[in-house]
Amino acid sequence: MSKILTQILYEQDYHLWLETTLKQLQKRDLEYLDWDHLIEEIERLGNEQKHKLESYLLQLLKHLLLYQHWSLPECKNHWEVEIDNFRVELRKLTKSKNLYNYLLTVLEEVYIDALRQAKKKSGLNCFPQTCPYSIERILDVDYLPPFVY
Repeated sequence: MSKILTQILYEQDYHLWLETTLKQLQKRDLEYLDWDHLIEEIERLGNEQKHKLESYLLQLLKHLLLYQHWSLPECKNHWEVEIDNFRVELRKLTKSKNLYNYLLTVLEEVYIDALRQAKKKSGLNCFPQTCPYSIERILDVDYLPPFVY
């Protein structure tokens, strides 16, 4: 298949483009490979994984803060389940050393967003200004922060 045809295929039938590109890569047929779209797709995939990681981390940190600081007994079980769910998803993503390292670089930035959301949700202003949880505790499936209310 010519390079022009694979580029047109990308715009008209994405799944067929994926199959065709995969076959070309498997056969080491690089001559007609749609390099521009392939590079774009690989970049998009990496960004999507980073976005997922940030999203799960944000939700996890927010729920850890709410669990620790907001006295709503009827919500405790819900927050514990949510904390566990977000940890499961983070654990899957951080099997990649690259994404684990990325997690370390965005932790404080994401914590600021989680802090803002926890304040808005609870109306409380008692949360720590910097992340009080180590990365080990954040990912530890058995860790729940002590209550401070």
